[in-house]
Amino acid sequence: MQLHWIPNAISMIRIVLVAPVLVLLLRGEFGWALLLFWIAGFSDGLDGYLAVRFNWQSKLGALLDPVADKLLVAGMFITLSYIHLIPVWLTVIVILRDVVIVGGAFAYHYLIAPVEGQPTNISKLNTTFQLLFLLFVLSRATFGWPEQISVTVLGAATLVTVVVSGIDYVLRWSSRARREVEQ
Repeated sequence: MQLHWIPNAISMIRIVLVAPVLVLLLRGEFGWALLLFWIAGFSDGLDGYLAVRFNWQSKLGALLDPVADKLLVAGMFITLSYIHLIPVWLTVIVILRDVVIVGGAFAYHYLIAPVEGQPTNISKLNTTFQLLFLLFVLSRATFGWPEQISVTVLGAATLVTVVVSGIDYVLRWSSRARREVEQ
């Protein structure tokens, strides 16, 4: 029996979970939103594990997984800003970084050469801080825990890694583009 489709199905489920999470946030039902956020996070790890462990990787999966992640994270940042749980300026910076990276990748792909996704270590750290920050904000809204200082520190770490990883991507891909054009 061929089961190579399972990671893609899990990514699709994660995409479908985005809308209910955002609606729950808007309704102030933070506990349910937190539960679905946990399920989405677990499913992200599960689809990645299955894809690697059983060699069920695909081009569709390489597209669906980051799209699911970006939709959830961007949607949550925007919604949590809208309901005044996180600062709008942080959301703008997080979204702007992603727009610059995606725009740069499209430009590189269509003007220079095909792009293969290669997240850097600072980008992975940034993703970790973003997810932890969102988790802490939701946990605080739901349970009054952790203390605000923890949320603030994670917000600062998110800001720093967003800026550093954005600059890192621009410098790396600009350098790569120059080398490709010079050849």
